[in-house]
Amino acid sequence: MEDFINKSEFYDWAYSDLLVNNQRGHLAEYIVAKALEITNNKRLEWDPYDLLYKNCKIEIKSCAYIQAWEQNTFSYITFDIKPTRLFDYKLNCYQDEYKRQSDIYVFCLLKHKDKKTINPLDVNQWDFFIVPTKILNEKLGEQKKVSLSKLSKMNINPVQYRNIKQKTEEYMKQI
Repeated sequence: MEDFINKSEFYDWAYSDLLVNNQRGHLAEYIVAKALEITNNKRLEWDPYDLLYKNCKIEIKSCAYIQAWEQNTFSYITFDIKPTRLFDYKLNCYQDEYKRQSDIYVFCLLKHKDKKTINPLDVNQWDFFIVPTKILNEKLGEQKKVSLSKLSKMNINPVQYRNIKQKTEEYMKQI
């Protein structure tokens, strides 16, 4: 028996099912970071937003029609957008104000609907909806979730992986 654990074997054992919600969420963060060419910064679990791109705070949310568990129907798509309180690490407490902590949200939908051929690593099986937080605040107020149909009614259209950086930079000019 070896006296150390192999990191690669551990990752394969613990995180190989990319349809599990938290793994899919981490993968979505990585996909967006890769599109923005910022994978040199490692993921931090408890930051108030997921990515920092040229001083723009980005929140990544992920959903999928197909889940890791058995389903009778596809999942209904909603993304969490609830305002939160920022944790102040210097004071070791939460701030009083509830708000959305990012400048931009990227809603990542694993849109593929065939469990036999689904591959979360294939960026062509994803759609990305990029929304300035300002628009969410104006149109949805304190709402805690936003559905795919609501995004469509707000004229938020999906972009492909190759267009994430361009669309994000477009919105950054409006912030």
